[in-house]
Amino acid sequence: MTPARSYLFVPANRPDRYAKALASGADAVIIDLEDAVAPAIKTQARDTLSDWLAQQTQPQEQVWVRINAADTPWHADDVACFASAHIAGIVLPKADGGDAIRHIARHFTGARSRSRLLPLIETAVGVAQMRQIAQAEHVERLVFGSIDLQVDLGIQCEPLESELSHLRVEMVIASRLANIAQPVDGVTTSFDDVPFLAAAVTRARRLGFGAKLCIHPRQVEVVNQGFLPNEQELRWATAVMEAVAKSDGGAMSLNGKMIDLPVIMQAERILRQGRQDG
Repeated sequence: MTPARSYLFVPANRPDRYAKALASGADAVIIDLEDAVAPAIKTQARDTLSDWLAQQTQPQEQVWVRINAADTPWHADDVACFASAHIAGIVLPKADGGDAIRHIARHFTGARSRSRLLPLIETAVGVAQMRQIAQAEHVERLVFGSIDLQVDLGIQCEPLESELSHLRVEMVIASRLANIAQPVDGVTTSFDDVPFLAAAVTRARRLGFGAKLCIHPRQVEVVNQGFLPNEQELRWATAVMEAVAKSDGGAMSLNGKMIDLPVIMQAERILRQGRQDG
């Protein structure tokens, strides 16, 4: 399965938006029971989503559910309700260690053959435990909750969050060590500034991320395209592989630059990513 590039949030208490989100072109949709739903209506929102899922005739493999955090009064019921649902998986906010993940995993057991979890790293404790979280059972990839993390750390970032670049790199390393998919970058709160969003996606991709959270359907296409190679990269990768095909196994160069195994592997990866667009 090709990893998703875009994850679009939709509030759980707005079932009128579910179908629109699923038709937006997003690779995945996160129906949100946490930040998007006021405390007074969280139980009602859970029931609304549960009823909608019960009415679906096919498994909703594009749908993830962001439940409430482990230290909230709604968490246990959220887990019991959705861990066994026929959806893509669970998004766990404020992931800070193994206990909450193990609790969800116990509900996964025997429920579905392919149970998946996306932990949101958005606290200092979560950052400290990131490598252990990445290696936990059922974790598909890590998600960077950059906005909440700034609040937890007392950091005030410039718009492209250069102050958090080292933590993004740490998340990429943790993912690689755990042999899971490239992590998911956090939200960009402006959905009308296309150049700024494109720059944020470029930053994420250059740092080793493979996807991004979206808060509005307008962001989806920019995000999807931003995680694909551009024409210049595809031309370069094609030229590298053509040079390899013409070689006799000896030393090679392209435009005055040496072609060795890491360069070939990079070219192959770019071409694989390019085929995702087809």
